[in-house]
Amino acid sequence: MRKLFGTDGIRAIAGEAPLDKPTIYAIGVALATRLAETHHPVRVIMGMDTRESGPWIASTLAAGLRSAGAEVASAGILTTPAIAFLARKHGFSAGVVISASHNPWQDNGIKIFAHDGYKLPDETELAIEHEITRVLATNPTLPSDPPLPEVNDAFRLDYIRFLLDAVPGISLDNRSVVIDCANGAASAVAPQLFDSLHGTVEVTHASPNGRNINEHCGALHPEIVAAQVKVRGASMGFTFDGDADRAMFADEHGNVLNGDAVLLACARDLQARGELANNLVVATTMSNMGLEAAFARSGIRMLRAPVGDKYVLEEMRNSGASLGGEQSGHILFPAKATTGDGLLTALLVLDVVHRSGKTLGQLIADLTNYPQIILNVKVREKLPLDTFPAIVSAIAAAEADLATTGRVVIRYSGTEALARVMIEAESSEAMHHHANTIANAIRNELGA
Repeated sequence: MRKLFGTDGIRAIAGEAPLDKPTIYAIGVALATRLAETHHPVRVIMGMDTRESGPWIASTLAAGLRSAGAEVASAGILTTPAIAFLARKHGFSAGVVISASHNPWQDNGIKIFAHDGYKLPDETELAIEHEITRVLATNPTLPSDPPLPEVNDAFRLDYIRFLLDAVPGISLDNRSVVIDCANGAASAVAPQLFDSLHGTVEVTHASPNGRNINEHCGALHPEIVAAQVKVRGASMGFTFDGDADRAMFADEHGNVLNGDAVLLACARDLQARGELANNLVVATTMSNMGLEAAFARSGIRMLRAPVGDKYVLEEMRNSGASLGGEQSGHILFPAKATTGDGLLTALLVLDVVHRSGKTLGQLIADLTNYPQIILNVKVREKLPLDTFPAIVSAIAAAEADLATTGRVVIRYSGTEALARVMIEAESSEAMHHHANTIANAIRNELGA
């Protein structure tokens, strides 16, 4: 099993293992060594979000890559999906993003994309982990002050052109929109991107200082942009996470719309145009039963994949689906991009609104969600939950009670030391009861 890579790269508190300097350097050496088996020369493009730890991690990682013979190019502060796009377009051996996505500023991470713009398969990540262990065992000598790769701004402009070309004729139609950049990577792209779309654009939380990324803003707090939409009388709002690979929305009434609502609006649009392959959408175990019911009314079938956009994409490939995504806002349009892209999703949703002549709220008006709660329990370690009788008993009681009227999903976060307890039920009372009972059982056995 992988020990360093989670569902979205390697992530930790910056400066602590596995994001200490020796390990970061070893990651660079290991990646370049692995790439050299199939690529000559090895060329890697790198980008980062706005965390204050980004530059020293980038310089350390670049030093490791170069020591193993790789060439390193930098796009500077740029979104995760931008690096995936650039790696594929420009023939890089790999793309690397230094970001911890929605995590607080103290955390950071390393995400790796293959030369084709897709995330690495689990077996490749495991092979890289073995190589990292080998490199660390040699006790490599780290350069004292490695330089940052020189930033090439042409990469950012290339990505903006890609976004605009991906949605021909896109226009705000003189609408007013509010955009929350989460003080993250979207800050480097969104203002210029949306300024060209013929409407009134209010950009918020686009002043990163290294420590304010995701802080009371962005996709973790969609109620913030929703409130701004209501105050300003705007047509809709978009809000991104730290590296802008996902997006959340607000409709014209200031209602928060998550990835489920986006999947519904986009699926129906693709279906109407004959582009929804097999009348099928791939969601995850976290998507609401109300979404499944809304799809059924439109003759659309929904498959559930494990949480993590790489697993959604895997199921999409297996089933031939042309649309998939997560409730958290990772939406996959494989005809357009290789990975979830919050900015691209925003443009495509805007395009659906533009062509339909309806508001965003009208497009998903029949989406009625079952009561759902997600409780996050901090854990000291991620031990198998089925080895604790009290936890097993609490989960079994919930599953028995909600067998025909709800769902129980218990899982560990792939990026944080958290157990996530999701309960969905027709009865709000039952939902809260079982969620709290299971969360307390986990807290008593494994709580940090």
